[in-house]
Amino acid sequence: MDYREVVTEDRRLAILHILAGDPGYSVNDRIMQTALETIGHTASRDQVRTDFAWLKEQGLVAVDIVVDGKVHVARLTERGAEVEAGRATVPGVKRQSPHG
Repeated sequence: MDYREVVTEDRRLAILHILAGDPGYSVNDRIMQTALETIGHTASRDQVRTDFAWLKEQGLVAVDIVVDGKVHVARLTERGAEVEAGRATVPGVKRQSPHG
């Protein structure tokens, strides 16, 4: 596994963690980009949207596109919560450590 893959898998887990921490289990792409930056992941909005789409394909999030297609909102699914909590694994998402 190369460095880029490690970063991508960690960023995807971080997205699930951020969604799990939101009271409504949903965050838009702009807020997600900012939240990721606060934990050391520099990602463009396009990269966040790409991760949202990938996570959606895996059934880990649902994505709504609002405001004339300008804002993407991800919402954690039950399966995504299982992966975030470490009760399930998905190739392409870093495995949760035993201590969270």
